[in-house]
Amino acid sequence: METRTAYRDKLARMETPAPVLVHSAALNLKGTSAELIRIAEDGYYELNLSFGENLHRVLLPIAETVIIARDAEISFAADGEIER
Repeated sequence: METRTAYRDKLARMETPAPVLVHSAALNLKGTSAELIRIAEDGYYELNLSFGENLHRVLLPIAETVIIARDAEISFAADGEIER
């Protein structure tokens, strides 16, 4: 099990602001586009989220929220050979 310090170190490495997709039962969000502003050590995500035509700052608990990077990671195929 991770220590709280290790968990905080992981949070510090995530770049913000970042475009994300949000899943949250509390607000009935399913893959909703948002901008992740920060990840607070207090246990919540701070997001900018559009409701209608307005942009709102929203605080969602980490334990009950899933965020997914909107942009896919770049993957490289391994060809099995290593040049030496």
